[in-house]
Amino acid sequence: MRFDRLVRPGMLVRDVKVRHPECVPVFERHGFRASCDDCSIEQVARKYGLDPLDLVSELNAALLARSTEPAPD
Repeated sequence: MRFDRLVRPGMLVRDVKVRHPECVPVFERHGFRASCDDCSIEQVARKYGLDPLDLVSELNAALLARSTEPAPD
């Protein structure tokens, strides 16, 4: 995966959800509400008591898992 396609802490939650729907379950697992969509991932992570870099790593892992799945027959 190209570096410019990876999730970064300064990105808005809404933008990540739109560009990378495979990340939505990660946000849901942490209980992020729709009111957080216009905030950066870093802001929301801190609000929820999470380490922003850990959250970004989890989101990127979801992206990489999706990109390494075999194509359907």
